[in-house]
Amino acid sequence: MGRSSRSKLSAERSRATSRSSVDPIKAEVIARFLLATAEEMGATLTRTAFSPNIKERADCSTAIFDAAGEVIALAQRVPIHLGSMVGAVDEMLKRFPMKEIVAGDMFVANDPYNGGGTHLPDITIIAPVFMGRRIVAFVANIAHHADVGGMVPGSEAAVCKSIYQEGVRIPPVRIMRAGKVNRDVFDVILLNSRTPDERAGDLQAQFAANTVGARSVLQLFERYGVKETERAIAGYLDFTERRFRAAIERLPPGRYSAEDFLDGNHEGEVCRIRLTLTVGKGRIDFDFTGSDPQLESARNIPYRALLATVYTVAKSLLDPEVPANAGYYRTLHISAPPGCVVGPVPPAAIGCRSISASVLGDVIARALSQALPAKALAGSGPHHLYVLSGTDPRTGAYFVNYETLAGGYGARANRDGIDGVRVHASGSSNLPVEALEHAYPFRVERYALWENSSGAGQYRGGAGVVRDYRVLADDIVVSLSSERQHVAAQGMAGGAAGMVGAFVLNPGTPNEQMLPSAAADVRLPRGSVLRIATPAGGGFGLPEKRDPEAIGRDLREERITPAEARKAYGWKETP
Repeated sequence: MGRSSRSKLSAERSRATSRSSVDPIKAEVIARFLLATAEEMGATLTRTAFSPNIKERADCSTAIFDAAGEVIALAQRVPIHLGSMVGAVDEMLKRFPMKEIVAGDMFVANDPYNGGGTHLPDITIIAPVFMGRRIVAFVANIAHHADVGGMVPGSEAAVCKSIYQEGVRIPPVRIMRAGKVNRDVFDVILLNSRTPDERAGDLQAQFAANTVGARSVLQLFERYGVKETERAIAGYLDFTERRFRAAIERLPPGRYSAEDFLDGNHEGEVCRIRLTLTVGKGRIDFDFTGSDPQLESARNIPYRALLATVYTVAKSLLDPEVPANAGYYRTLHISAPPGCVVGPVPPAAIGCRSISASVLGDVIARALSQALPAKALAGSGPHHLYVLSGTDPRTGAYFVNYETLAGGYGARANRDGIDGVRVHASGSSNLPVEALEHAYPFRVERYALWENSSGAGQYRGGAGVVRDYRVLADDIVVSLSSERQHVAAQGMAGGAAGMVGAFVLNPGTPNEQMLPSAAADVRLPRGSVLRIATPAGGGFGLPEKRDPEAIGRDLREERITPAEARKAYGWKETP
């Protein structure tokens, strides 16, 4: 599970440049240009995509690589997509030597075991950047497609037991040759989707994003020349590495351990994620030995999703402003036994890895919090996933509405948690109500922070979210996936746990029904209401230490009821 020989060679070559002078101003200008290019690619992708999941929720990412496949610029969008980026070019070059690649080629992949992906709906498109006959860089983007086949609409459900049930698997293959689309590959992808028109539009948007990125990267190399640009990029990666090593060296050396639990194979069972973290001189080792075996469900976390989560949480706690490139990855060393829940082997299902990775993020944060008590972070509530599908009576067309709803961040050592937010390596936004009701046959009748959900403490956890959907069609089904409906986000330093999440059908009526935390093809009759209530973050510090003014503000903002304030904080109403 170590880096490839190509990546090692790139790192060695990069470090060698530190012995020669690199103009730091020029390096910064080039790095900022590349980051702006990655952001421009992202804007192109979201503005030209067809599906609401990409154009409205921005469930996509863009990146630029050097010629050896090292990440040199990553747009700040969906952190877990970094897992699909790390090693993606390596996987492509294993199948397509550089001498077989020509200008205008693009490559597609999505398979976590054979293509560098982290789950099947995330389709990666990679394009080389040529200067003359030489490849000087690569550009790539990932877009989460709302359906790529499989047993369940949306191609992502915790109940899947094998990756073969989750959708079409694509190893790195050429989808465009010298600027012309390879219709064979393109049509295979479309044929496996329940919504092929959306897939066609979204793939074309991905091609456009890479075209925009390749054009800008080429302009950079033409301006400064290949040798000078490569030296500046390598020097910037070295700078990133040195900066992050310095952040690590401010930590007290030692070993720290933490654990948390996913839902297990059967209702009421749990699956342990265990981490032993060792802080050394300028490096941190993350050892997940002791984690339970891989699950029979789609809650497993493939290795590259593990990498993305470690990289993201370590960066956010140690040095949030460090550039998001491969330079700082060199300081973090990660190991997991093959066949465990954070290192699954085929044919383990992995579709819901993003929800599981949020719990994994809590494990990493809890271990790092022991070394960084001033930046300690309590447990967080991950998003919930639900995929609504059926026929829209307004158009007669079949649709797949892939949605996730944010949870609440854990409290920190000096401030409250953030309400209604995607946590750790997760990303993308909630689908706006207006876009939802325009595109699909539902009416949103409630969309609010979930009062009383926050874990109490000197600093309270972030609140979860409640959203109610009224069904306006006859043949609607929903698939449900979640974590933290049985194991709450834990508080820290005496803080209370956050509220667990829930899926509820027809809440507040005689027909109210609690739905399972994971299910497929649950029928929703016309007129019924589906409630999604997401888990909240844990609190930090003893509740009795909370500032009375903060309690009063929570009451005024209706985050907490007077009865809960009395129970959790001993609040007494003044006359």
